[in-house]
Amino acid sequence: MSAQNPYQEARGNKDASITNPRPGGTLTPGTAPEGRSAAHPGEPFLIGDGMTGGYGSGADILHDCTLAVDRGEIAVIVGPNGAGKSTAMKAVFGMLNIHTGSVRLDGEDITGLSPQARVAKGMAFVPQVNNIFTTMTVEENLEMGAFLRRDDISETMEQVYELFPILREKRRQAAGELSGGQRQQVAVGRALMTRPQVLMLDEPTAGVSPIVMDELFDRIIEVARTGISILMVEQNARQALEIADKGYVLVQGRNRYTDTGQALLADPDVRKSFLGG
Repeated sequence: MSAQNPYQEARGNKDASITNPRPGGTLTPGTAPEGRSAAHPGEPFLIGDGMTGGYGSGADILHDCTLAVDRGEIAVIVGPNGAGKSTAMKAVFGMLNIHTGSVRLDGEDITGLSPQARVAKGMAFVPQVNNIFTTMTVEENLEMGAFLRRDDISETMEQVYELFPILREKRRQAAGELSGGQRQQVAVGRALMTRPQVLMLDEPTAGVSPIVMDELFDRIIEVARTGISILMVEQNARQALEIADKGYVLVQGRNRYTDTGQALLADPDVRKSFLGG
């Protein structure tokens, strides 16, 4: 990667509750289940292709919307309030009806699969709110993330603790007693316990301080370095595009701009309309 790529930069101030892991990351993404077809030549690892749909029998929220991310990439979805950003990601995860279009993972059409079946295929989703069990301990939350696994989860647990050292320190504490940034670490850590190939994050920095936001972005970069694909909706558009390999600007459920994160940051129309100039 070029010297300007944010993957190779030390970003952000260091919050005492979030400590950098060893360079290169330690997480191990899951392996594809047997029988999964190879990706179509040139097709991204995960793609929601031409999605039109909405919730239940209501009006369509998405209109021919396409999102994609390749292995080890960070793809960021930004746009104004009400643009359909979270809806688009939920569509990729199977949480609403798609009337036209499809979702493919590693070349396999998964459009008709339930969210739980998509987890079994290697996808993990972290919602913006209600994303931890507040009365359970940190460690119990992480254990809940591995509910579909039948193998030894101790190695993955250790990898999560290496990524988020404060969680090891607070592993016996109720998750509801943690700070906002620490709760987000629990939520992300629990998703990583599934050993996903794709990690989907809905507004992961909502409600946290700028310092903690920078550190969470650093950890997201570390996860992507291990080969896990990241698809993320983010309200802090400028900062998110700085770490993005690929960026999508949605307006009223449609793709308005699609490019690399750096190209979108440099686009005068994008800057004026969506990034504050």
